[in-house]
Amino acid sequence: MARVKGGMNAKRKHKKILKLAKGYRGARSKQYRVAKQSVMRAMAESYIGRKQRKRDFRKLWIARLNAAARLNGLSYSKLMHGLKLAGVELNRKVLSEMAINQFDAFCDVCDVAKGKLGMEITAHPEAPARAEAPAKEEKKEEKKPAKKAAPKKEEPKAEDKKEEKKEEPAKEAEEKAEEPVEADETKTEESAE
Repeated sequence: MARVKGGMNAKRKHKKILKLAKGYRGARSKQYRVAKQSVMRAMAESYIGRKQRKRDFRKLWIARLNAAARLNGLSYSKLMHGLKLAGVELNRKVLSEMAINQFDAFCDVCDVAKGKLGMEITAHPEAPARAEAPAKEEKKEEKKPAKKAAPKKEEPKAEDKKEEKKEEPAKEAEEKAEEPVEADETKTEESAE
């Protein structure tokens, strides 16, 4: 029986690892043995990183919610407890986006939580000011394109001015010629009666 050599499979395997190691520094991207170790470690770290990213985003959302809730006279834990009692099923991601982009709506959500906790519904003094700030920015953005859209007035050239002056006397002459005709018509109507 003929001997089977593993050259093709080995080459394919090496190329696959070296492709994953592309961009690594030095021998890590050139030599198979070193590249294999680097790629194995990188894969393990990326697996850990995918889990870590979820934790990091949750921390970020909680920090944002805590800051926004305190503007409304609540702490993060009271806000979440009040929402749970009220049956509001908004997750932390959505709530943090509301706190950033739609502060008025977030204030309403805080009021719902306060109502379930039996707290007095009064907003923090900074809350209305912050809610009005995005509205002002939107108005400024709306005005800017209108200014750009208005065309600039160009002064007429000397040749155009001469043509306009020639046209004006001709128009005046035409108007004068039309007025006597109207007067004659009225005279003929009076005489006919």
